[in-house]
Amino acid sequence: MKKLYITLSFVIASGILSAQNNKTKSADKLFDRFEYVEAANQYLKLVDENQNDNYINQQLADSYYNVFNTKEAVKWYSKLVQEEQKPEVYYKYSQMLKAEGNYDEANKQMQKFASLAPNDKRAISFKNNPNYLTKLKSQRPIFDIKPSELSSDKSDFGGILTNDNTIYFASARNTARKNHGWNKEPFLDIYQATYNENGTISEATLVEGVNTKWHDGPASVTADGNTMYYVSESFNENKFEKVKEKNAKYGRMYLYKATKNEGKWENAKPISLNSTEYSLRNPSISNDGKTLYFSSDMPGGIGGEDIWKVSVNGDEYGTPENLGENINTGGNESFPFITEENSLYFTSDSRQGFGGYDVFVADLKKGTEAINVGEPVNSEKDDFSFSFNTAKKVAMFSSNREGVDNLYLANPICGVNAIVIVKSTETRKTIEGATINVVDNTNNVIATDLTNGVGQKIFEVECEKEYTYKISKDGFEDGIFTSPASGNGSTLVEAYLEPIKPIITEKEVILQPIFFEFNESNITAQGAEELDKLVAIMIEYPEMVIFAKSHTDSRGKDKYNLILSENRAKSTVQYIISKGIDKARISGQGFGESELKIQCDDCTEEEHSQNRRSEFLIIKK
Repeated sequence: MKKLYITLSFVIASGILSAQNNKTKSADKLFDRFEYVEAANQYLKLVDENQNDNYINQQLADSYYNVFNTKEAVKWYSKLVQEEQKPEVYYKYSQMLKAEGNYDEANKQMQKFASLAPNDKRAISFKNNPNYLTKLKSQRPIFDIKPSELSSDKSDFGGILTNDNTIYFASARNTARKNHGWNKEPFLDIYQATYNENGTISEATLVEGVNTKWHDGPASVTADGNTMYYVSESFNENKFEKVKEKNAKYGRMYLYKATKNEGKWENAKPISLNSTEYSLRNPSISNDGKTLYFSSDMPGGIGGEDIWKVSVNGDEYGTPENLGENINTGGNESFPFITEENSLYFTSDSRQGFGGYDVFVADLKKGTEAINVGEPVNSEKDDFSFSFNTAKKVAMFSSNREGVDNLYLANPICGVNAIVIVKSTETRKTIEGATINVVDNTNNVIATDLTNGVGQKIFEVECEKEYTYKISKDGFEDGIFTSPASGNGSTLVEAYLEPIKPIITEKEVILQPIFFEFNESNITAQGAEELDKLVAIMIEYPEMVIFAKSHTDSRGKDKYNLILSENRAKSTVQYIISKGIDKARISGQGFGESELKIQCDDCTEEEHSQNRRSEFLIIKK
């Protein structure tokens, strides 16, 4: 995948690079030059000579990881984790396992990663939703895909379709060029082709006026077709960083701007934001030409590579702005593409996906969280560089699912995945088991379901229609939320429910029912949420003293019910104390079925539930 492929170009001067030790010196030199294929071959020679150790296993695993040779990466990471390793090793191992389709083992490695790095956002996301893959696979496909005839036997990626029916993309197919040490393919050039009305595509040709002897591409073109922003290298400007200890010169990726004059690209020049301290890559210019999106490892970011934007006024640029945590993570986000509707498509290696790099989309107008585009665009391999000409309803992306980066066409399927997430307005936490009724514009209920363990439910609805979502949950006020008519894709409905406030009388604090598991006395998540309301009241009234009474219904033997209710009362008291309330202010007792609220011989479930209750009497206010 080309995120890393074009991260750092370089020229190595003569001399010796630092290395782990003498036996790995030659391989380490290749590794430091990002020539991972040859480096791996050198390390393998040491393995054949029975000289391998943990360091060599690490270098081999990372070499194969960096060129996305998943099978070999899995082989060497599996040897590495036989001993305790740093958290990132387990994360990389899990990604390679996932790319190989071994999801069960990938989850085991993610669990190890999460245990070693519990505060890492990738770990937190995994722990909050470890079975996310089932949810992703249940999403309705929003695109049909097919391989593009533009692909060659070399790397092809970064395809965009402009309004004048020109396709621009980056390719390593030019065998007249020298090979790059990364993967033994020629350096990249920018190519163009014509997208015909019948859907066929003309033969690709080199774009004149922008290609150099270094890596060039991918590119972005303004709506009028007259300005191009593209990637090339700092060596064009004789700019690089000297590293004395390695006697090396390291270049960076620069963004360039070119203009079209009488059908020819000319006046190519680097933009003023470039620096030898970091790289700028993968540009995307907004429809009005006033905002340039790009990816960079510049200081002030969140992860290794982040997505940024900057205002554009001719040849003047504002201060770059990081798109923040709704888009960027502690990993790598790259290949931004902004549509006319201000939807941002991008690639991430750290958000929950199918494996490798996945394509995500976020509505920048609403500021909502990014959503995985789903299958078939995403796969177990690297899927990236997604662009979408919404006016022509033609999208393009790249994937190495066939072993090399190829171009694919994607056509939107008319339909919407409505992703409803239900949260508490008070705690901002998601709510499991909330009932959602989906109502169409004729006031008919077309679907009813419950939110899952992370407060979410996906509904497949028709495009270009408005829907209403009526949501209810015990302990919360009912809520009504709408999603506007929208075209193909996904829409996010964030539904915040207001918790029902406790009622304070002269004699008691009335909460919503405190539910326990059947025949159990441990506090559940729902019970904790209600008891937290009592804690808040006791903090507000520091002199208040509460006596908690626990009751069961009439089913079961008297003695058993008395013991069960006593245990539940103790659990309730212990929970309140654990929240910082003085134990002198809270006590409790179980009453079994001795104080039934409703006397009945053949009780209904509703009557049983009213008898199965907790009461919180005010001893002192």
